[in-house]
Amino acid sequence: MAATPASGAYSCETAERTREWMEALAYFLRRHRPLLEAHVVNFFKGRLWELVDAEWMECLRREPVESLLKLPSGCVQEHWPATLREFVLTARSLVIPREQKAPQSLVSDIHVAPIGTVLAQGMNSKKKHEIENLAAVVHAIAKKCGAKTVVDVGSGQGYLAQSLSFEYQLPVVAIDASSHHASVTIARAERIKKHYAAKCVEKQLLMVPRTVTCHVLSSDTLAAVTLDACKDDHGEHVRETKASTKKITQIQEPTQGSPPLILAGLHACGDLSVNMLRVFVSCEQVKALVSVGCCYNLLSEDSNEGTDTCPGFPMSKAAKLSELVLGKSIRDLACQSAERWRNLTMDIAVQNFDVHAFRAAFQMVLEKYFPEVSRLSPSIGRQGKALRRQRLRKVVESQMTTEKSDDFSCSTLKEQNKNANDVDSVIYGVDTGQMTSIIMHVKSSPCSKISHYLD
Repeated sequence: MAATPASGAYSCETAERTREWMEALAYFLRRHRPLLEAHVVNFFKGRLWELVDAEWMECLRREPVESLLKLPSGCVQEHWPATLREFVLTARSLVIPREQKAPQSLVSDIHVAPIGTVLAQGMNSKKKHEIENLAAVVHAIAKKCGAKTVVDVGSGQGYLAQSLSFEYQLPVVAIDASSHHASVTIARAERIKKHYAAKCVEKQLLMVPRTVTCHVLSSDTLAAVTLDACKDDHGEHVRETKASTKKITQIQEPTQGSPPLILAGLHACGDLSVNMLRVFVSCEQVKALVSVGCCYNLLSEDSNEGTDTCPGFPMSKAAKLSELVLGKSIRDLACQSAERWRNLTMDIAVQNFDVHAFRAAFQMVLEKYFPEVSRLSPSIGRQGKALRRQRLRKVVESQMTTEKSDDFSCSTLKEQNKNANDVDSVIYGVDTGQMTSIIMHVKSSPCSKISHYLD
């Protein structure tokens, strides 16, 4: 008979209890670090099963695939060794609750407006669901807090920005690193505007999102670009603004021309979520934050990133005092979903195991018989991917300090990509990862703080 851990052992109800949870996590991770640091390929290649308790291995060898698939979800068997059961249940007790909640349970007086076929063009069913619900949440919070402008950070092709503009008549500034995305957003918005204009019986103000192209490598950059972009009147935004990154060194002081804002982000990738949180805390004009983060494995870390910007992890003093160091492999592992394995059929699961084993065998052959390929071609493997991303970050940061022109043009970005071994210019905010959580924070005045986590 399978056993599952009791929920509610830890909480964030108080600072003290939050700190207790963090310390428990840090202690658990330190105890099992050798296994957590290893990529699944290295488990085979480096014979890491030898680090696992022999009694555990003997037990798990006899388990059916169905039991192994439930193991990441915290399900244990009574006949397992006590130490193995303790390990699995402790890991499960430390997990942040991921129960899904309806938007109405988070924000009162919310109405989810269905997206029509014109506005939903290009969206799959998952994206359409996300946009409909997140736009409704942003609109409801904007009303509560008196926010006059929504800043869509990492806007991509402008799906959220356009839904807020056309369905809820909110002025929106869409910020993204890609000038191509800005062009797509503008062209798409103009097509949608014509459709809405033809439907309007009464005179209605149709606002097109204003676009800003900028690499957001720090909270200072995001704050300065946000305040600068929102100084204008709240009329129709139709032109693209290319923000200079070289002159932004500190958060701008509040001005009378800056309206109350709400920061919103759908799939705010890696450090982008962190920078949004920092701006929310430090910038008075930002009255609320609604962020759906993703790709937490792309967070920069204090211990292993050679950059001049503030690291994405750790953020708090409490996290720093815990002396917790993650690293790329642990961050990658944290992005794995227990539900993903639990819902697999036995045949598909076995295929997954075979793929991992084959990939490990290939890596071993490559390193033994063709070592120069691994050494001279950084495009192969996970280390190469991380190296290319690190090179691109350094190129962009160098550009921030040396760029002489305010026109951070698309051609400049293409040249940077070429110099960085054709790495994708994805620093933040693009729709490249599975949505893992939504964080909503509203400042105490005029609204009380909301803090929720959704799957």
